[in-house]
Amino acid sequence: MSKRHELDSRLKGETLVRKGLMNRHAQMAQLRIVPDLNVVKIGGHGAIDYGREVVLPLIEEIGELSKNHKMLVVTGGGVRVRHMLDIGIDLGMPTGVLAELAGKISEQNAEMMALLLSRWGGTRVKTGELLELPTLLHLGLLPVMHGTPPYGLYEHPPGVGLIPPHRTDTGAFLMAEVLGAKNCILVKNVDGLFSADPRIDPKAELIEDVTVEELLRMDLEDLAMERKLLYLLQDAHHVKEVKIVNGHVRGNIEKAILGERVGTRIRT
Repeated sequence: MSKRHELDSRLKGETLVRKGLMNRHAQMAQLRIVPDLNVVKIGGHGAIDYGREVVLPLIEEIGELSKNHKMLVVTGGGVRVRHMLDIGIDLGMPTGVLAELAGKISEQNAEMMALLLSRWGGTRVKTGELLELPTLLHLGLLPVMHGTPPYGLYEHPPGVGLIPPHRTDTGAFLMAEVLGAKNCILVKNVDGLFSADPRIDPKAELIEDVTVEELLRMDLEDLAMERKLLYLLQDAHHVKEVKIVNGHVRGNIEKAILGERVGTRIRT
């Protein structure tokens, strides 16, 4: 009987989980597809749900910034996601089903934001078209994507509870990482991360600059971002920091893009 034919490869015979192999590849340089890109995630709960009073000035600010900066706008889901999750959990839906449903809502917000940004070249981009971004940006368009990662029914178990751990904050971060972006900015309705909920505790302090490790050690009861993002940031090759800014204050997004001190910076 003839021997099995093996393609000649440096990974021939590997299980692809061997520690020594992983370490050997740890320092390999990766291609930065769009190194001057600014990924700006617009929260559904923090911005879009407020309607025209907040959204229209935000749209104008982003549109004007897009004239001088390469940008990818990523949308969150907001209150409708929370409503759907509440019903789904009550009915015993598995986490993967909840993730599949949540993605449809952030897609709706992406459609609306793309139309509102059409004056500045706003263009709806779907998940499978992410690698079309270099071409779209070269054409002077402003891409808009929904933020829910496409795990869908294959969403990771959350560890505790049923709520999908990979939502739109982590989706925006994963897009920034794979594209090798310059900035990943999360636009919220708060000035950044606080040591406690400032609505409850008047002594709560703004955390302006913090490492992932420090933030994990704090083990805060609540965060203005998805906790899963912290663990992803630890393993990132390109994106070494994430910024949280208040989108209700005009000029904050530009400050974050330019590297000025604003909101909270979480770094490795």
